[in-house]
Amino acid sequence: MKHLFLLALGLWPALAGWAQTTTAPRPAVYNVRAFGARGDGKALDSPAINRAIAAAARAGGGTLQLPAGTYLCGSIRLQSNIQLDVGAGATILGAPQALHAYDPAEAFAGTAYQDGGHTYFHNSLLWGENLVNVSITGRGRIDGGGLTMLDKEHLGNPTGGSIGLGDKALALKRCRNVLIRDVTMTRGGHFAVLLTGCDLVTLDNLTIDTNRDGIDLDCCTNTMVSNCRVNSPHDDAICPKSSYALGRPQLTENLLITNCAVSGFEEGTLLDGRRIPAKVGWSSGRIKFGTESNGGFRNCVVSNCTFDSCNGLALEEVDGGTLENISVSNLTMRNVSHYPIYIALGSRNRGPAGTPTGAVRNVSIANVVATMRDSLSGIQLTGVPGHPLEGIRLANIRVVYTGGGAAAQAQRPFPELASLETQYPEPHLLGPTPAYGLYARHVRDLELLNIAFELRRPDGRPSIVAEDVDELDIDHFRAPAATGPEAARLAGVKTLRVQNAPGLVAGAK
Repeated sequence: MKHLFLLALGLWPALAGWAQTTTAPRPAVYNVRAFGARGDGKALDSPAINRAIAAAARAGGGTLQLPAGTYLCGSIRLQSNIQLDVGAGATILGAPQALHAYDPAEAFAGTAYQDGGHTYFHNSLLWGENLVNVSITGRGRIDGGGLTMLDKEHLGNPTGGSIGLGDKALALKRCRNVLIRDVTMTRGGHFAVLLTGCDLVTLDNLTIDTNRDGIDLDCCTNTMVSNCRVNSPHDDAICPKSSYALGRPQLTENLLITNCAVSGFEEGTLLDGRRIPAKVGWSSGRIKFGTESNGGFRNCVVSNCTFDSCNGLALEEVDGGTLENISVSNLTMRNVSHYPIYIALGSRNRGPAGTPTGAVRNVSIANVVATMRDSLSGIQLTGVPGHPLEGIRLANIRVVYTGGGAAAQAQRPFPELASLETQYPEPHLLGPTPAYGLYARHVRDLELLNIAFELRRPDGRPSIVAEDVDELDIDHFRAPAATGPEAARLAGVKTLRVQNAPGLVAGAK
Protein backbone atom coordinates (compact mmCIF):
# COMPACT_ATOMS: atom_id res chain seq x y z
CA MET A 1 0.00 0.00 0.00
CA LYS A 2 2.85 2.37 0.82
CA HIS A 3 4.40 1.81 -2.62
CA LEU A 4 0.99 2.36 -4.28
CA PHE A 5 0.54 5.60 -2.34
CA LEU A 6 3.95 6.87 -3.43
CA LEU A 7 3.28 5.77 -6.99
CA ALA A 8 0.02 7.69 -6.97
CA LEU A 9 1.88 10.78 -5.87
CA GLY A 10 4.48 10.25 -8.58
CA LEU A 11 7.29 9.95 -6.02
CA TRP A 12 8.18 6.25 -6.12
CA PRO A 13 10.22 6.31 -9.36
CA ALA A 14 12.18 9.32 -8.12
CA LEU A 15 12.86 7.78 -4.70
CA ALA A 16 13.85 4.47 -6.28
CA GLY A 17 16.26 6.27 -8.58
CA TRP A 18 17.71 8.20 -5.63
CA ALA A 19 18.33 4.96 -3.73
CA GLN A 20 20.05 3.42 -6.74
CA THR A 21 22.35 6.38 -7.31
CA THR A 22 23.35 6.90 -3.66
CA THR A 23 24.12 3.28 -2.77
CA ALA A 24 27.83 2.82 -3.47
CA PRO A 25 28.76 -0.45 -5.17
CA ARG A 26 30.60 -2.89 -2.94
CA PRO A 27 34.28 -3.18 -3.84
CA ALA A 28 35.28 -6.35 -5.64
CA VAL A 29 37.02 -9.01 -3.56
CA TYR A 30 39.58 -11.36 -5.09
CA ASN A 31 40.64 -14.46 -3.20
CA VAL A 32 44.13 -15.44 -4.31
CA ARG A 33 43.22 -19.13 -3.96
CA ALA A 34 40.87 -18.68 -6.93
CA PHE A 35 43.87 -17.70 -9.05
CA GLY A 36 45.93 -20.75 -8.14
CA ALA A 37 47.70 -19.75 -4.92
CA ARG A 38 48.12 -22.78 -2.66
CA GLY A 39 49.37 -21.27 0.60
CA ASP A 40 51.24 -24.40 1.58
CA GLY A 41 54.67 -22.77 2.01
CA LYS A 42 56.12 -24.98 -0.73
CA ALA A 43 54.62 -23.95 -4.07
CA LEU A 44 55.70 -20.55 -5.40
CA ASP A 45 52.55 -18.43 -5.05
CA SER A 46 53.70 -15.02 -6.30
CA PRO A 47 52.66 -15.75 -9.93
CA ALA A 48 49.10 -16.49 -8.78
CA ILE A 49 49.03 -13.42 -6.53
CA ASN A 50 50.25 -11.26 -9.40
CA ARG A 51 47.49 -12.68 -11.62
CA ALA A 52 44.93 -11.74 -9.00
CA ILE A 53 46.37 -8.22 -8.71
CA ALA A 54 46.30 -7.80 -12.49
CA ALA A 55 42.65 -8.94 -12.64
CA ALA A 56 41.66 -6.50 -9.91
CA ALA A 57 43.54 -3.66 -11.61
CA ARG A 58 41.78 -4.34 -14.94
CA ALA A 59 38.44 -4.05 -13.13
CA GLY A 60 39.44 -0.70 -11.62
CA GLY A 61 40.63 -1.99 -8.25
CA GLY A 62 39.52 -4.09 -5.34
CA THR A 63 40.55 -6.07 -2.29
CA LEU A 64 42.95 -8.96 -2.63
CA GLN A 65 42.40 -11.50 0.13
CA LEU A 66 45.08 -13.85 1.42
CA PRO A 67 43.33 -16.32 3.74
CA ALA A 68 45.26 -18.29 6.35
CA GLY A 69 48.26 -20.13 4.97
CA THR A 70 51.91 -19.59 4.07
CA TYR A 71 52.45 -18.07 0.63
CA LEU A 72 55.98 -18.60 -0.66
CA CYS A 73 56.66 -15.62 -2.89
CA GLY A 74 59.14 -13.82 -5.05
CA SER A 75 58.31 -10.30 -6.24
CA ILE A 76 54.69 -9.22 -5.82
CA ARG A 77 53.94 -6.28 -8.14
CA LEU A 78 51.48 -3.90 -6.52
CA GLN A 79 49.16 -1.77 -8.63
CA SER A 80 46.90 1.25 -8.10
CA ASN A 81 43.59 1.03 -6.24
CA ILE A 82 44.43 -2.35 -4.70
CA GLN A 83 44.06 -3.30 -1.05
CA LEU A 84 46.22 -6.29 -0.16
CA ASP A 85 44.54 -7.88 2.85
CA VAL A 86 46.90 -10.29 4.64
CA GLY A 87 44.40 -12.08 6.83
CA ALA A 88 44.94 -13.47 10.31
CA GLY A 89 46.98 -16.64 10.02
CA ALA A 90 48.33 -15.68 6.58
CA THR A 91 52.06 -15.22 5.94
CA ILE A 92 53.79 -13.91 2.83
CA LEU A 93 57.16 -15.67 2.96
CA GLY A 94 60.12 -14.43 0.92
CA ALA A 95 61.45 -17.16 -1.36
CA PRO A 96 65.07 -18.39 -1.14
CA GLN A 97 67.50 -16.68 -3.48
CA ALA A 98 68.11 -19.98 -5.28
CA LEU A 99 64.59 -19.86 -6.77
CA HIS A 100 65.44 -16.65 -8.70
CA ALA A 101 61.90 -15.46 -8.00
CA TYR A 102 62.64 -11.77 -7.45
CA ASP A 103 62.43 -9.19 -10.22
CA PRO A 104 65.77 -7.82 -11.44
CA ALA A 105 66.85 -4.40 -10.26
CA GLU A 106 65.78 -1.68 -12.67
CA ALA A 107 68.24 0.65 -14.39
CA PHE A 108 69.12 3.86 -12.56
CA ALA A 109 69.70 6.90 -14.74
CA GLY A 110 72.61 9.15 -13.79
CA THR A 111 74.96 8.87 -10.85
CA ALA A 112 73.79 6.97 -7.77
CA TYR A 113 75.03 9.20 -4.95
CA GLN A 114 72.81 7.38 -2.44
CA ASP A 115 73.36 3.98 -0.86
CA GLY A 116 72.57 0.93 -2.96
CA GLY A 117 69.52 0.02 -0.93
CA HIS A 118 67.94 3.36 -1.89
CA THR A 119 68.74 3.06 -5.58
CA TYR A 120 66.63 0.08 -6.67
CA PHE A 121 63.07 -0.99 -5.88
CA HIS A 122 61.93 -3.75 -8.22
CA ASN A 123 64.17 -6.37 -6.59
CA SER A 124 61.89 -6.54 -3.56
CA LEU A 125 59.33 -8.91 -2.09
CA LEU A 126 56.55 -6.36 -2.62
CA TRP A 127 57.08 -3.29 -4.77
CA GLY A 128 55.23 -0.57 -6.61
CA GLU A 129 56.11 2.56 -8.57
CA ASN A 130 54.00 5.55 -9.67
CA LEU A 131 50.85 4.20 -8.02
CA VAL A 132 47.83 5.74 -6.27
CA ASN A 133 45.68 4.33 -3.48
CA VAL A 134 47.97 1.55 -2.26
CA SER A 135 46.86 -0.37 0.85
CA ILE A 136 48.41 -3.27 2.73
CA THR A 137 46.36 -4.28 5.75
CA GLY A 138 45.46 -7.23 7.93
CA ARG A 139 46.49 -9.18 10.99
CA GLY A 140 48.80 -11.48 9.06
CA ARG A 141 52.55 -11.45 8.56
CA ILE A 142 55.13 -10.49 5.94
CA ASP A 143 58.25 -12.59 6.52
CA GLY A 144 61.24 -11.65 4.35
CA GLY A 145 62.60 -15.18 4.69
CA GLY A 146 65.13 -15.45 1.86
CA LEU A 147 65.76 -11.71 1.45
CA THR A 148 69.37 -10.61 1.64
CA MET A 149 70.60 -7.85 3.94
CA LEU A 150 73.69 -7.06 1.86
CA ASP A 151 74.51 -4.52 -0.82
CA LYS A 152 77.68 -3.70 -2.70
CA GLU A 153 78.91 -1.38 0.02
CA HIS A 154 78.85 -4.27 2.46
CA LEU A 155 80.64 -6.49 -0.05
CA GLY A 156 83.55 -4.08 -0.34
CA ASN A 157 82.44 -2.22 -3.48
CA PRO A 158 82.20 1.52 -2.71
CA THR A 159 80.47 2.49 -5.96
CA GLY A 160 76.96 1.95 -4.64
CA GLY A 161 74.22 0.00 -6.33
CA SER A 162 72.66 -3.36 -5.59
CA ILE A 163 73.78 -6.93 -5.84
CA GLY A 164 70.65 -7.62 -7.88
CA LEU A 165 68.90 -9.91 -5.39
CA GLY A 166 65.70 -9.56 -3.41
CA ASP A 167 66.79 -7.26 -0.60
CA LYS A 168 63.71 -5.37 0.66
CA ALA A 169 60.38 -6.56 2.06
CA LEU A 170 58.37 -3.57 0.76
CA ALA A 171 59.55 -0.79 -1.55
CA LEU A 172 57.30 1.96 -2.93
CA LYS A 173 58.52 4.79 -5.15
CA ARG A 174 56.55 7.88 -6.20
CA CYS A 175 53.26 6.59 -4.82
CA ARG A 176 50.36 8.64 -3.48
CA ASN A 177 47.79 7.87 -0.81
CA VAL A 178 49.51 4.93 0.84
CA LEU A 179 48.09 3.00 3.80
CA ILE A 180 49.94 0.22 5.63
CA ARG A 181 48.19 -0.92 8.77
CA ASP A 182 48.13 -3.74 11.35
CA VAL A 183 50.51 -6.19 9.66
CA THR A 184 53.53 -7.79 11.30
CA MET A 185 56.85 -7.83 9.45
CA THR A 186 59.93 -9.93 10.17
CA ARG A 187 63.31 -10.49 8.51
CA GLY A 188 62.87 -7.45 6.27
CA GLY A 189 66.18 -7.61 4.41
CA HIS A 190 67.96 -4.32 3.75
CA PHE A 191 64.75 -2.42 4.56
CA ALA A 192 61.50 -3.80 5.91
CA VAL A 193 59.64 -0.73 4.61
CA LEU A 194 61.18 1.72 2.13
CA LEU A 195 59.03 4.59 0.85
CA THR A 196 60.67 7.05 -1.54
CA GLY A 197 59.07 10.15 -3.01
CA CYS A 198 55.65 9.18 -1.64
CA ASP A 199 52.87 11.56 -0.58
CA LEU A 200 49.94 11.18 1.80
CA VAL A 201 51.28 8.20 3.69
CA THR A 202 49.78 6.48 6.75
CA LEU A 203 51.68 3.77 8.62
CA ASP A 204 49.73 2.59 11.64
CA ASN A 205 49.88 -0.23 14.19
CA LEU A 206 52.77 -2.05 12.51
CA THR A 207 54.94 -4.54 14.38
CA ILE A 208 58.37 -4.90 12.77
CA ASP A 209 61.07 -7.21 14.10
CA THR A 210 64.01 -7.14 11.69
CA ASN A 211 67.80 -6.85 11.55
CA ARG A 212 68.46 -3.80 9.37
CA ASP A 213 66.31 -0.70 8.89
CA GLY A 214 62.70 -1.01 9.92
CA ILE A 215 60.97 1.99 8.30
CA ASP A 216 62.77 4.36 5.92
CA LEU A 217 60.86 7.45 4.73
CA ASP A 218 62.91 8.99 1.94
CA CYS A 219 61.85 12.26 0.27
CA CYS A 220 58.28 11.69 1.50
CA THR A 221 55.68 14.37 2.24
CA ASN A 222 52.58 14.45 4.44
CA THR A 223 53.38 11.26 6.30
CA MET A 224 51.99 9.90 9.57
CA VAL A 225 53.66 7.04 11.47
CA SER A 226 51.67 6.05 14.54
CA ASN A 227 51.34 3.25 17.07
CA CYS A 228 54.19 1.21 15.60
CA ARG A 229 56.65 -1.13 17.33
CA VAL A 230 59.95 -1.39 15.46
CA ASN A 231 62.83 -3.59 16.62
CA SER A 232 66.08 -3.36 14.66
CA PRO A 233 69.16 -4.46 16.62
CA HIS A 234 71.78 -3.70 13.98
CA ASP A 235 70.41 -0.69 12.11
CA ASP A 236 67.89 2.12 12.42
CA ALA A 237 64.30 1.51 13.47
CA ILE A 238 62.49 4.57 12.06
CA CYS A 239 64.64 6.59 9.71
CA PRO A 240 63.49 9.64 7.72
CA LYS A 241 65.91 10.45 4.87
CA SER A 242 66.07 12.77 1.88
CA SER A 243 68.50 11.12 -0.53
CA TYR A 244 69.28 11.68 -4.21
CA ALA A 245 67.28 8.60 -5.23
CA LEU A 246 64.85 10.72 -7.27
CA GLY A 247 67.71 12.24 -9.24
CA ARG A 248 67.34 15.57 -7.46
CA PRO A 249 67.15 16.92 -3.90
CA GLN A 250 63.67 16.68 -2.40
CA LEU A 251 62.54 17.60 1.08
CA THR A 252 61.05 15.20 3.56
CA GLU A 253 58.42 17.42 5.17
CA ASN A 254 55.18 17.48 7.12
CA LEU A 255 56.08 14.29 8.95
CA LEU A 256 54.54 13.04 12.21
CA ILE A 257 55.99 10.12 14.18
CA THR A 258 53.94 9.48 17.30
CA ASN A 259 53.14 6.80 19.88
CA CYS A 260 55.87 4.47 18.63
CA ALA A 261 58.25 2.10 20.42
CA VAL A 262 61.74 1.46 19.00
CA SER A 263 64.24 -1.05 20.32
CA GLY A 264 67.48 -2.95 19.82
CA PHE A 265 66.60 -6.42 21.07
CA GLU A 266 68.02 -9.50 19.38
CA GLU A 267 66.13 -10.14 16.17
CA GLY A 268 62.99 -12.15 16.81
CA THR A 269 62.87 -11.56 20.54
CA LEU A 270 60.42 -8.67 20.29
CA LEU A 271 57.86 -11.04 18.78
CA ASP A 272 58.50 -14.03 21.01
CA GLY A 273 58.42 -11.91 24.17
CA ARG A 274 61.97 -12.56 25.42
CA ARG A 275 63.21 -8.98 24.67
CA ILE A 276 66.94 -9.80 24.89
CA PRO A 277 69.10 -6.66 24.47
CA ALA A 278 71.49 -7.13 21.55
CA LYS A 279 75.15 -6.16 21.57
CA VAL A 280 75.23 -2.60 20.31
CA GLY A 281 77.19 -1.73 17.19
CA TRP A 282 77.45 1.54 15.34
CA SER A 283 73.69 1.77 14.87
CA SER A 284 70.87 0.13 16.78
CA GLY A 285 67.13 0.51 16.90
CA ARG A 286 66.89 4.29 17.05
CA ILE A 287 64.85 7.07 15.47
CA LYS A 288 67.29 8.87 13.19
CA PHE A 289 66.94 11.64 10.60
CA GLY A 290 69.62 11.21 7.88
CA THR A 291 72.35 10.54 7.09
CA GLU A 292 71.10 10.62 3.48
CA SER A 293 70.01 14.25 3.58
CA ASN A 294 70.44 16.01 0.23
CA GLY A 295 66.91 17.45 0.28
CA GLY A 296 66.68 18.17 3.99
CA PHE A 297 63.82 17.96 6.51
CA ARG A 298 61.14 20.50 7.37
CA ASN A 299 58.10 20.63 9.67
CA CYS A 300 58.61 17.30 11.40
CA VAL A 301 57.27 16.13 14.77
CA VAL A 302 58.39 13.20 16.93
CA SER A 303 56.27 12.69 20.04
CA ASN A 304 55.31 10.16 22.71
CA CYS A 305 57.88 7.50 21.79
CA THR A 306 59.90 4.98 23.79
CA PHE A 307 63.48 3.80 23.15
CA ASP A 308 64.69 0.54 24.69
CA SER A 309 68.17 -1.04 24.53
CA CYS A 310 69.16 0.96 21.45
CA ASN A 311 70.84 4.21 20.44
CA GLY A 312 69.26 7.56 21.24
CA LEU A 313 67.62 10.17 19.03
CA ALA A 314 69.76 11.40 16.11
CA LEU A 315 69.20 14.36 13.80
CA GLU A 316 71.94 14.29 11.14
CA GLU A 317 72.15 16.75 8.25
CA VAL A 318 75.35 16.03 6.31
CA ASP A 319 74.64 16.12 2.56
CA GLY A 320 73.77 19.73 1.81
CA GLY A 321 70.11 20.03 2.79
CA THR A 322 68.47 22.06 5.53
CA LEU A 323 66.95 20.53 8.64
CA GLU A 324 64.51 23.02 10.16
CA ASN A 325 61.35 23.37 12.22
CA ILE A 326 61.70 20.11 14.11
CA SER A 327 59.73 19.45 17.30
CA VAL A 328 60.50 16.48 19.55
CA SER A 329 58.67 15.85 22.82
CA ASN A 330 57.79 13.23 25.41
CA LEU A 331 60.46 10.58 24.89
CA THR A 332 61.49 7.90 27.36
CA MET A 333 64.76 6.04 26.84
CA ARG A 334 65.94 2.99 28.77
CA ASN A 335 69.30 1.27 28.50
CA VAL A 336 70.43 3.60 25.68
CA SER A 337 73.91 3.40 24.13
CA HIS A 338 76.40 5.98 22.82
CA TYR A 339 74.27 9.13 23.39
CA PRO A 340 70.76 10.18 24.39
CA ILE A 341 70.47 13.03 21.86
CA TYR A 342 72.72 13.73 18.87
CA ILE A 343 72.28 16.73 16.56
CA ALA A 344 74.94 17.05 13.89
CA LEU A 345 75.59 19.21 10.86
CA GLY A 346 78.30 17.75 8.66
CA SER A 347 79.96 18.39 5.32
CA ARG A 348 80.05 14.91 3.80
CA ASN A 349 78.11 16.55 0.92
CA ARG A 350 77.59 13.34 -0.98
CA GLY A 351 75.99 14.61 -4.16
CA PRO A 352 76.82 16.45 -7.39
CA ALA A 353 79.98 18.53 -7.50
CA GLY A 354 79.50 21.80 -5.67
CA THR A 355 77.02 20.48 -3.11
CA PRO A 356 77.21 23.08 -0.32
CA THR A 357 77.26 22.57 3.42
CA GLY A 358 73.69 22.46 4.67
CA ALA A 359 72.03 24.00 7.73
CA VAL A 360 70.28 23.02 10.95
CA ARG A 361 67.93 25.50 12.61
CA ASN A 362 64.86 25.79 14.80
CA VAL A 363 64.92 22.51 16.70
CA SER A 364 63.02 22.00 19.96
CA ILE A 365 63.45 18.90 22.13
CA ALA A 366 61.46 18.74 25.37
CA ASN A 367 60.34 16.31 28.06
CA VAL A 368 62.93 13.56 27.75
CA VAL A 369 64.00 11.03 30.39
CA ALA A 370 66.85 8.64 29.63
CA THR A 371 69.11 6.08 31.28
CA MET A 372 72.41 5.18 29.60
CA ARG A 373 74.42 1.96 29.43
CA ASP A 374 77.81 3.33 28.33
CA SER A 375 79.84 6.51 28.77
CA LEU A 376 80.84 7.33 25.20
CA SER A 377 78.94 10.59 24.85
CA GLY A 378 76.43 12.79 26.51
CA ILE A 379 74.06 14.99 24.56
CA GLN A 380 76.06 16.09 21.54
CA LEU A 381 75.30 19.22 19.48
CA THR A 382 77.84 19.94 16.75
CA GLY A 383 77.93 22.15 13.71
CA VAL A 384 80.66 22.92 11.19
CA PRO A 385 83.15 25.81 11.46
CA GLY A 386 81.39 28.78 9.89
CA HIS A 387 78.10 26.86 9.77
CA PRO A 388 76.69 26.67 13.31
CA LEU A 389 73.57 24.91 14.43
CA GLU A 390 71.01 27.68 15.00
CA GLY A 391 68.09 28.01 17.38
CA ILE A 392 68.39 24.82 19.43
CA ARG A 393 66.17 24.50 22.51
CA LEU A 394 66.43 21.67 25.05
CA ALA A 395 63.92 21.73 27.91
CA ASN A 396 62.83 19.43 30.73
CA ILE A 397 65.46 16.76 30.15
CA ARG A 398 66.73 14.27 32.72
CA VAL A 399 69.53 11.81 31.90
CA VAL A 400 71.09 9.18 34.15
CA TYR A 401 74.63 8.58 32.87
CA THR A 402 76.84 5.57 33.46
CA GLY A 403 79.89 7.65 34.35
CA GLY A 404 83.42 6.32 34.55
CA GLY A 405 84.99 8.78 32.12
CA ALA A 406 88.55 9.97 32.74
CA ALA A 407 89.65 13.57 33.26
CA ALA A 408 92.18 13.12 30.44
CA GLN A 409 89.34 12.61 27.98
CA ALA A 410 88.23 16.18 28.64
CA GLN A 411 91.63 17.45 27.49
CA ARG A 412 91.79 15.38 24.32
CA PRO A 413 91.26 17.51 21.17
CA PHE A 414 87.84 16.39 20.03
CA PRO A 415 87.80 15.72 16.26
CA GLU A 416 85.61 17.77 13.98
CA LEU A 417 82.90 15.77 12.22
CA ALA A 418 84.44 16.94 8.95
CA SER A 419 87.57 14.95 9.81
CA LEU A 420 85.65 11.80 8.91
CA GLU A 421 85.42 13.04 5.30
CA THR A 422 83.32 10.46 3.44
CA GLN A 423 82.91 8.09 6.38
CA TYR A 424 79.62 7.58 8.11
CA PRO A 425 79.17 10.47 10.59
CA GLU A 426 78.61 8.69 13.88
CA PRO A 427 79.68 9.60 17.45
CA HIS A 428 81.50 6.33 18.06
CA LEU A 429 83.95 7.20 15.25
CA LEU A 430 84.96 10.38 17.10
CA GLY A 431 85.58 8.79 20.48
CA PRO A 432 84.54 9.94 23.96
CA THR A 433 83.25 13.49 24.23
CA PRO A 434 85.05 15.99 26.51
CA ALA A 435 81.89 16.32 28.63
CA TYR A 436 79.95 13.52 30.23
CA GLY A 437 76.63 15.41 30.09
CA LEU A 438 76.46 17.81 27.16
CA TYR A 439 78.96 18.83 24.50
CA ALA A 440 78.18 21.77 22.20
CA ARG A 441 80.40 23.13 19.42
CA HIS A 442 79.65 25.55 16.58
CA VAL A 443 76.18 26.51 17.82
CA ARG A 444 74.35 29.83 17.80
CA ASP A 445 71.36 30.54 20.05
CA LEU A 446 71.28 27.55 22.41
CA GLU A 447 68.75 27.32 25.26
CA LEU A 448 69.08 24.78 28.08
CA LEU A 449 66.07 24.90 30.37
CA ASN A 450 65.45 22.63 33.35
CA ILE A 451 68.21 20.12 32.64
CA ALA A 452 69.21 17.48 35.20
CA PHE A 453 72.01 14.91 34.97
CA GLU A 454 72.86 12.04 37.30
CA LEU A 455 75.87 9.72 37.49
CA ARG A 456 75.85 6.07 38.52
CA ARG A 457 79.57 6.34 39.24
CA PRO A 458 82.01 9.27 39.28
CA ASP A 459 83.21 10.81 36.01
CA GLY A 460 86.32 12.93 35.51
CA ARG A 461 84.87 14.98 32.63
CA PRO A 462 82.94 18.24 33.07
CA SER A 463 79.15 18.13 32.98
CA ILE A 464 79.11 20.66 30.11
CA VAL A 465 81.67 21.73 27.54
CA ALA A 466 80.80 24.50 25.08
CA GLU A 467 83.17 25.58 22.30
CA ASP A 468 82.41 28.25 19.70
CA VAL A 469 78.90 28.84 21.02
CA ASP A 470 77.25 32.22 20.49
CA GLU A 471 74.36 33.02 22.84
CA LEU A 472 73.95 30.33 25.47
CA ASP A 473 71.07 30.53 27.94
CA ILE A 474 71.05 28.13 30.91
CA ASP A 475 68.20 28.17 33.40
CA HIS A 476 67.68 25.54 36.11
CA PHE A 477 70.61 23.22 35.54
CA ARG A 478 71.67 20.50 37.98
CA ALA A 479 74.45 17.94 37.61
CA PRO A 480 76.98 16.11 39.82
CA ALA A 481 80.39 17.69 39.98
CA ALA A 482 83.14 16.01 38.00
CA THR A 483 86.01 14.32 39.81
CA GLY A 484 88.40 16.10 37.45
CA PRO A 485 89.59 19.71 37.68
CA GLU A 486 86.69 21.24 35.70
CA ALA A 487 83.03 21.34 36.69
CA ALA A 488 82.18 22.93 33.35
CA ARG A 489 84.01 24.52 30.45
CA LEU A 490 82.19 27.54 29.05
CA ALA A 491 85.13 29.65 27.96
CA GLY A 492 84.24 29.27 24.30
CA VAL A 493 80.92 31.07 24.70
CA LYS A 494 79.89 34.53 23.57
CA THR A 495 76.95 36.05 25.43
CA LEU A 496 76.41 33.65 28.30
CA ARG A 497 73.35 33.91 30.55
CA VAL A 498 73.09 31.52 33.50
CA GLN A 499 70.58 31.44 36.34
CA ASN A 500 69.49 28.87 38.90
CA ALA A 501 72.68 26.90 38.42
CA PRO A 502 75.10 28.11 41.11
CA GLY A 503 77.37 25.06 41.04
CA LEU A 504 77.77 25.39 37.30
CA VAL A 505 78.75 29.06 37.43
CA ALA A 506 81.13 28.57 40.32
CA GLY A 507 83.01 25.76 38.59
CA ALA A 508 82.94 27.07 35.04
CA LYS A 509 86.15 27.93 33.25
